[in-house]
Amino acid sequence: MKHIVGVADMKISGGAGDIIVTHALGSCLGVSAYDATAQVGGILHVMMPVSSINPEKAKANPCMFVDTALPAFFRALYDKGAEKKRLIVKVAGGANVQGNGSDRFAIGKRNYIMLKKVFWKNSALIDSEDVGGTKARTMYIEIGSGRVWLSNAGSEWDL
Repeated sequence: MKHIVGVADMKISGGAGDIIVTHALGSCLGVSAYDATAQVGGILHVMMPVSSINPEKAKANPCMFVDTALPAFFRALYDKGAEKKRLIVKVAGGANVQGNGSDRFAIGKRNYIMLKKVFWKNSALIDSEDVGGTKARTMYIEIGSGRVWLSNAGSEWDL
């Protein structure tokens, strides 16, 4: 079964035949995590760095902000049987897709910096990443194998 992750959303699955996908990772970040032993994985699509800009929105939807989304995502994985020490984490997005050379608000860069801070604070590591640049990406994870891949404009590559 295919599960689609929207913006400021996450999906977790333990179904070996499931594929989870999130589209349009421009300045947003996609975070995938997979535990091969528990056969549990998921994708988080987060759009803004810090919840302090709108605590009410963060409370209503923690997946909107990096600092609230990451803890919620990992708790959901642990609730399905994943263990921190076995998780393989991959990250994509954080681009400047404005195309005019301007990146006035630097949302992609700020998202990535906040993600790294949260990971560092929690002694977590990123196994691989494809971040920055100017292209939007689509991210996929296949739960049965743990394979994570990206696509853009007809091209696909493993992460």
